Amino acid sequence: MSLIIPRKYRRKLLPETTEVAIKMIKDTFQATLAQELNLRRVTAPLFLLTGTGLNDDLNGVEHAVSFTIDAMDSRKAEVVHSLAKWKRYKLGAYGIPPGYGLYTDMNAIRTFEDLDNLHSLYVDQWDWEKTIREEDRNISYLKDTVKKIYDSLRKVEHLVYERFPHITPTLPQEITFIYAEDLARQYPDLTPKERETEATRKYGAIFLIGSGGALCDGKPHDGRAPDYDDWSTINEAGYAGLNGDILLWNHVLDIPFEISSMGIRVSPESLRHQLELRGCPEKASLTFHRMLLDGELPYTIGGGIGQSRLCMFLLHKAHIGEVQASIWPEQQIKECAAAGIELL
Repeated sequence: MSLIIPRKYRRKLLPETTEVAIKMIKDTFQATLAQELNLRRVTAPLFLLTGTGLNDDLNGVEHAVSFTIDAMDSRKAEVVHSLAKWKRYKLGAYGIPPGYGLYTDMNAIRTFEDLDNLHSLYVDQWDWEKTIREEDRNISYLKDTVKKIYDSLRKVEHLVYERFPHITPTLPQEITFIYAEDLARQYPDLTPKERETEATRKYGAIFLIGSGGALCDGKPHDGRAPDYDDWSTINEAGYAGLNGDILLWNHVLDIPFEISSMGIRVSPESLRHQLELRGCPEKASLTFHRMLLDGELPYTIGGGIGQSRLCMFLLHKAHIGEVQASIWPEQQIKECAAAGIELL
């Protein structure tokens, strides 16, 4: 995605008022989410030791920011991409029972991002994870969880409207569930991103089920690493995948807007299968993977919810740099300033 400059863009809040609104959104949303999903807050690491398998691989090709530790015989550490596997490890370490979980503030540096309205070098999100029973590993449980998250989004959107009545709500009353396989069959001549655009524009808010596994055209809708989301198990609809993305229609930019990637996590069986499909069975020897395969970790569901993205969406901002401090190309700063988009 290249930089989008909306026609006749007008910011709804001054920068100093925006800072107040950001705090209100973050404080309220995390409390609402914790109540809806039975989560408690924990402290998270900014970096992890390389070679443990605890850091996420995202699509399996991105490189983490890394450094050596002088006080530990130059052992290598890397800044987290997200905390999907670390959270699952913590659920097991804390002995959190089914139906309960944890959330944390995750901060990352992703140097490989193309910098635009939605993508920044700095990533901040609420990473959450919840212990479930083996029998909860199904689409019905996934959908119920998505509905609770979406209800939390709408509650905070209404709070923003109460505080700032000129920022009117745009989210539909309900979120629509769509399978990536069905979209591929419905729009065989469109790219995955074009399919997302058609569906999200039509419904306003969707949960797109099934990212990572091959669809009817032999290609995945989107990339997923093999060791956190379960994208290979056949679900109740007869398609592969127990995961997905929450996409909202962004009325400021006129594009689909991903606010969360989440899913039921791999079982020992699906982990081994997905490692084989991705051609990396050797990862089974890493610490995290070995614990999972040996049955030492609980069954879980989890995901990440973008903090800056949520603030950007609810405050009707045109650029993520209006709600977070980061680094941007000089030309992008100039183009945004000329359009009345003030980056922090």
